[in-house]
Amino acid sequence: MSHVSEMWCYHWKRKLQHCLCLFATFILYMQQAAHGCYDCRIVLTDPSGVFTSPCFPSDYPNSQACKWIIRAPHGFIIQLTFIDFDIEEAPGCIYDSLTLDNGESPMNLCGITAKGLSYNSTGNEMIVSFKSDFSIQKKGFNASYVRIAVSLRNQKVTIPQVPDVDAVSVAETVSVPELSQFTLCFEATKGSNDDNDDWKVFSYTDALSKEFFSFGKTTKGHFLSISGTQCVLENALPRNAEFFTGTFQQLCVIGDSFSGSIGVYAKSTYHIVYCPGIFGKVIPGNGRLVLGSNSNEVSSLNGDIYNFRLWNFTMNAQTLANLSCDVKGNIVDWENEFWSIPTSALKAENNLSCGSYLIPSSTIEPTSCANLGSLCQATVNATTPTPPTVTTNMPDTNRNDKPNNGGLFYRISIVVFSSNSDATLKVHDVVAEWLNRTFQNWNYTVYVVNISIHPGSIKEGTREKRSIKSFGVLALLVYNATNNINLEEEDIRQKLISNNGTMEGGYKIHTVDVDPVEKCLAEENPPNYFWPDTRPTVTNFTLCHGSSVQTASRTCYLGLQNYTSYWGQPDLRNCTENAADIANQLLNLTGEGQQLTSDKVNDVVQKLKKIVNDEEIDESLGSTVVTIFSNILTSSDSVLAASSSEALKTIDALALKIQFTGPSMSISTRNLALGVSSINSTSFRGGSFSVSPQNNASDFQIDFDKDQTNAIASVVLPPSLLKNLSQDEFEVISRAQFTFFNKNGLFQDAESSADLTSYVVACSIGNITIQDLQDYVKVTIKHTKIQEDPKPTCVFWDMNKNGGSGGWNPEGCQVDTESNENETVCLCNHLTHFGVLMDLQRTVTQIDPQNTKVLTFITYIGCGISAIFSAATLLTYIAFEKLRRDYPSKILMNLSTALLFLNLIFLLDGWIASFDIDGLCIAVAALLHFFLLATFTWMGLEAVHMYIALVKVFNTYIRRYILKFCIIGWGLPALVIAIVFASANTNASHVYGKQLYGKDANGQGGDDFCWIKNEVVFYVTCAGYFGIMFLMNFAMFIVVMVQICGRNGKRTNRSLKEEILRNLRSVVSLTFLLGMTWGFAFFAWGPLTLPFLYLFSIFNSLQGLFIFVFHCAMKENVQKQWRRHLCCGRFRLADNSDWSKTATNIIKKSSDNLGKSLSSSSIGSNSTYLTSKSKSTTNTYCKRNSHTENVYLDKPSSKFAQEDGEQTSIIPVHQVIDKVKGYCNPHSDNFYKNIIMSDTFSHSTKF
Repeated sequence: MSHVSEMWCYHWKRKLQHCLCLFATFILYMQQAAHGCYDCRIVLTDPSGVFTSPCFPSDYPNSQACKWIIRAPHGFIIQLTFIDFDIEEAPGCIYDSLTLDNGESPMNLCGITAKGLSYNSTGNEMIVSFKSDFSIQKKGFNASYVRIAVSLRNQKVTIPQVPDVDAVSVAETVSVPELSQFTLCFEATKGSNDDNDDWKVFSYTDALSKEFFSFGKTTKGHFLSISGTQCVLENALPRNAEFFTGTFQQLCVIGDSFSGSIGVYAKSTYHIVYCPGIFGKVIPGNGRLVLGSNSNEVSSLNGDIYNFRLWNFTMNAQTLANLSCDVKGNIVDWENEFWSIPTSALKAENNLSCGSYLIPSSTIEPTSCANLGSLCQATVNATTPTPPTVTTNMPDTNRNDKPNNGGLFYRISIVVFSSNSDATLKVHDVVAEWLNRTFQNWNYTVYVVNISIHPGSIKEGTREKRSIKSFGVLALLVYNATNNINLEEEDIRQKLISNNGTMEGGYKIHTVDVDPVEKCLAEENPPNYFWPDTRPTVTNFTLCHGSSVQTASRTCYLGLQNYTSYWGQPDLRNCTENAADIANQLLNLTGEGQQLTSDKVNDVVQKLKKIVNDEEIDESLGSTVVTIFSNILTSSDSVLAASSSEALKTIDALALKIQFTGPSMSISTRNLALGVSSINSTSFRGGSFSVSPQNNASDFQIDFDKDQTNAIASVVLPPSLLKNLSQDEFEVISRAQFTFFNKNGLFQDAESSADLTSYVVACSIGNITIQDLQDYVKVTIKHTKIQEDPKPTCVFWDMNKNGGSGGWNPEGCQVDTESNENETVCLCNHLTHFGVLMDLQRTVTQIDPQNTKVLTFITYIGCGISAIFSAATLLTYIAFEKLRRDYPSKILMNLSTALLFLNLIFLLDGWIASFDIDGLCIAVAALLHFFLLATFTWMGLEAVHMYIALVKVFNTYIRRYILKFCIIGWGLPALVIAIVFASANTNASHVYGKQLYGKDANGQGGDDFCWIKNEVVFYVTCAGYFGIMFLMNFAMFIVVMVQICGRNGKRTNRSLKEEILRNLRSVVSLTFLLGMTWGFAFFAWGPLTLPFLYLFSIFNSLQGLFIFVFHCAMKENVQKQWRRHLCCGRFRLADNSDWSKTATNIIKKSSDNLGKSLSSSSIGSNSTYLTSKSKSTTNTYCKRNSHTENVYLDKPSSKFAQEDGEQTSIIPVHQVIDKVKGYCNPHSDNFYKNIIMSDTFSHSTKF
């Protein structure tokens, strides 16, 4: 007893130790949570993202000091949007606050009204800081950010004050010509605290830094200097006053050396100043134009400059008056490509004259942290022309209960009057203090948000003749309905009236009106976007049209001028992406001077692929995409290698999709030229394309159907080009595409040692493959290197080579005798891309996207079900030892194992492929290949076992029967995989790897899948391997069914219907067991492709389910084991339920039970025992007929309980049947059928 007590104590001591450990872990976790939920001092550099306050959406912890620095590359600004915002509110945000530094002026935010608002940075960096004090936590904020590529039209430039340090100059690619006449316009500001009167706005110098052109100011006044002559603009611009102020002022200066005059257009006024010194002088070309001064002797204008434009001709006063932002300077314009500007000098603004709003903003400022809550802002509109504005900070009341997003707004209109002479001066302070005192300790938690006071009319008193002044007071009240208690307008009104006597200074209330601020009414804007009635300051969200994930938002704002609500603009940024904007961003990222890495190039190509696949491509967007590809082609071969294949496919798809008007269109860039021509298939008489360099330009020119003697590449199409096409192909032809590559970085053949000595040209007709032409296509290409002894080879780029990575292929092309050392003329009997193959998808028959999606759904669902039931079959036979004593059961277990792993790996393949890890993908593809071959092999072994058990007659026994089957079933597939790897020469990526499957007719879409890439390996080891197994299994299927039908025809006492049903069950079970349904793949051709693909997907993906049904669930001995061990109550089967109880039952069921016993103990499994053990079987059977009660039907005789190695020779089944028939003649006609339908074949059936 003491020992038990000690054990009990020890047991609970251990439990107590575990509890203490868990408690200590919990305490440590809570301490961690108290200090912060995650690291909140982060630098964010992604193009877009989301960040939140610590622990969001739970309350943020105390004593936090977080800082997020958001950075973008040059040419971008940051746009920050608060999706949710709730920070403890206080006057001036003195407790908890979020500080937003946009690069110009930091602002503090708290409260709730920043929710839904967006903020821009002025540069490429934004800093967000968050702090919390020691008490009162709120939910915090959830913010998203995104980069925005800003046009220079949306940015001003701060003029550098130190020459040659962060200088702002015209780009080197811009060449300024000689100027005899010019028109110059710009806008500028000057710092209000700068009294310097000696400065320059810009300076233009030659290579020796000699100044020829500038504008500035001296003590004499504003001047324009041209070729050493300084012209003072004294009559056009003020001398003593400053023209440039703190706001932008536009100035246009017009110079004409032929007349010696200078025109000045400022503030809508045109002046002419004569300056004889400039007569006949010319400003030399190819100089350097900088903003500010070019020397230390004269300072630069201390301010900002904007919209600097220069023309090489003069404009008159009328033209300048009508000058718009769309008129671009033909020499210098205010666009990114014209300037070289350091990031530090750029500042983005929304209110620039030629800019566009970066963020839709309301005309009335929404309520903010600084004026919502217990802070009362009052605006006094006096009778003076410039009414003063006074802001009063009221004392903070009820700090523990701040208004939240559920606040209700009331508009209070009060008329007060007073006869005091100084009533106008004191009215604001008196009313503000009275309102605060009135609502301070009320039963309702309300806050005065804003007050505006308007002087009213003056009334004369009837008795005292004193002047009585009245004032209209408009106030906004916020009620925080935390307890769901309604606050009626009349309650507020009575509260104010009852406190009328407490107003100081002799002021009295005349009238009081209280109205709730109206909701923003429900509306549809834009179409398909419905917004319900919404309270002010609340943001509504709705799903984007056609999307089940992305959301659009819209905020109901509250205007502080008249206290009315209004809808803001819908925020649909998550719903639509402007392809042109994305393309322009990519153009900036790949522009001159940008360093591109392999990852960046791949990212750009993927984005361009999405644009081309998903968007409508017009000429403008197509031109931008071609320019981006031209920029990419300047990169090195190593940078382009990884994405070359996708880039070529995207260029090809672009040529197919681009929309144009007229007979043809062409896009020419420095490294890539694209031409598309409309063709009429019924009247086609041949055609030609050629590309040649443009005069005085770096781009190329594409000509259609012209003989260009100086062409560097041309393609001539024969009149017989469209012959031998099918009617469907003939009808869909509408265009011909021509592509010219000046750079060959996208064409890298790892297996070719020859050098590419020419340009690459591509030509194709629509989206079809044309080959075996009667007449040759003539392709002429200039050499990039002079060949003294040319031995050229005409090749085309074959995307099928090198495992799908592409390579040069000379098939179908020959060199013409017209070739020489300068150019090669190729004659080809097929029309394809001479550098890029046209038929990229490598398939003739395509399945439409709808059927592809359905087939994919069926396959994945079926494989999942099959995996589950294969596992159920395997577990059943593992759990119950009696079920796996025979050979068919063991074979079935191996087949179920192979099928289980085949389905599991197939289901995981696509997910694993998404990790983009080559080694992992190769391993998964090889495993999938192995288990597919193992499944085929075990189906074949099922057929072999049936042949041995039912057909083959021989008197030798097989030692280690199942062991030999396992060696073949698992070893043969492993040997095949090993040979495949050995043949790959350590480069397995040529055989296995990731490919795109399920593409549509345009070669688009599809999913990544790890599988066999080499076609030879696929057709030999998969198609050929299964073909052999299928023929063997089909032959065995016929033999077995003949045996079954022949035996049943001779001996049966069943009806015709029963025999048909039993035979049908045999057919179905053997069909799935021997994998006959895999043969549907051989019939998926032509018009029968789609039906047989559906049959193939349904039956083969569900093979594991059918095997479970026919060879597990429907078997009597399996059902007995389930009922005996898994059921309870009346469904449970007693352990001795299969004993022989009475002579009547034994005699009645003798033949059936004997058949089942023999099939499970001898023929079905230990079929090799049938010779010498048949006497034992007969004796066992006779004992049961002799009413012996201690014999189990399921338990084999002791003479049968031998190992595989102890087997004896085999005798034919029909001899056993004849022997047994002699013992039990009355019921033996069902015996053979029972053998077939019991353990023997129920374990042999395999899909």
